[in-house]
Amino acid sequence: MEELRQAAETAVQKCLKLKSTESCLVVTDEVCQSVGEAIYEAAEAVTEESSIIRYSPGNQFSEEPPSSVAAAMKEADVVFAPTANSLSHTQARSSATSAGARVATLPTITEEVFITGLAADYSKIAEECERIYSQVSGAKTITVTTKKGTDITFKPGNRSWFQDTGIVESGGEMTNLPAGEVFMSPETADGTFVVDGTMRPHGLLDSNHQIQIDVEDGYVTNISDKDLENEVQAAAESVGDAAYNLAELGIGTNTGVTELVGSVLLDEKAANTVHIAIGDDHAIGGDTSAPIHLDGVIREPTVYADGEVVELPTGL
Repeated sequence: MEELRQAAETAVQKCLKLKSTESCLVVTDEVCQSVGEAIYEAAEAVTEESSIIRYSPGNQFSEEPPSSVAAAMKEADVVFAPTANSLSHTQARSSATSAGARVATLPTITEEVFITGLAADYSKIAEECERIYSQVSGAKTITVTTKKGTDITFKPGNRSWFQDTGIVESGGEMTNLPAGEVFMSPETADGTFVVDGTMRPHGLLDSNHQIQIDVEDGYVTNISDKDLENEVQAAAESVGDAAYNLAELGIGTNTGVTELVGSVLLDEKAANTVHIAIGDDHAIGGDTSAPIHLDGVIREPTVYADGEVVELPTGL
C-alpha cells in the first residue's frame, strides 16, 4: 500500500532521521506487524544495519518485553516499537535511551492511525509545542476545567515539561508516533477529572459515557467506571498504591487530528484536548514505576497556568 509506505518513510527519514551509518531495530508483535514490517522496509532502504524482532504481546499495557528484546534495544542506534502494549513507560525503553538510542514508540498502532498521524505537518506540530511550552513552563500551578465537571489543579514542583514534536535527532531521546503534545509528570495534584474522549479499556467513549476520577495528594481515590477500576486494581496487586499514582498531564498540539477515533495514541495528540494519566511516570520525569500507564482524553478543556488562560491550538 502506497500510503503505508509513505508513512513509514516519514517516520524513518523525517522523524527519526535514520542515517546510513546507523543501526535500526524494529520491535513489533502480531497485532502491529504490518506497520512494523513497513517501517523495517523503509529502514532497510536507508541502512544495511536493519533488523526486526517480533514477540508475543503481554497482558498489560506497559509490560516489559522479553529480556532478549530489551538487550537488542540497548544495542541499536534507532529503535521503532509498534506494539500492542506500550513500551514507552518500560525499563527496556529507558535503558535503550540511556544507552544513547533514539526511540519511537507506537503503541496500539493500526495502519489507519499510522497513515493519518504521519501525514501531519510536523513542522507545524513543533511550532505549536514550543508555543504551549512557553506558556506553561515555569508555572507553579496548572488547572484544567471543563463544562462536564473537570476541575483539577496540578503542581509540577521541580519536574520538567517536555515537548513531543515527533522529530528526534539526538541520542537518548524518544517520541511517540504519531506525535504532538506538551506534557509533564506533576509532583502532586488535587481535584476531579472527567474523561469524555478516549480511554482504555473502552476506547472511544459514547456520548452518554463519561468516567469521573477523583484525585487527592497526587493519588486517585475514586474511579466511577468499574472496568477501569478493575484494571488499576489488577496492577495494584503487584505494586500497591503506585498503580493509583496521578502520572501525567498532557496538552495536545496536533492540529491535523480532526476527530477522535478511539486510539489513545492518536487521540491524546489532538489539539484542543488534554489527557491525564494514571500509573507509571518514571519515564517522563516522575519517580513511580508501575505496570500501567492509562491516559484519559478530555475534550474542550480550559487550561490555566498560574491563573492565566493558556491559548490552546485550534482543534476538535
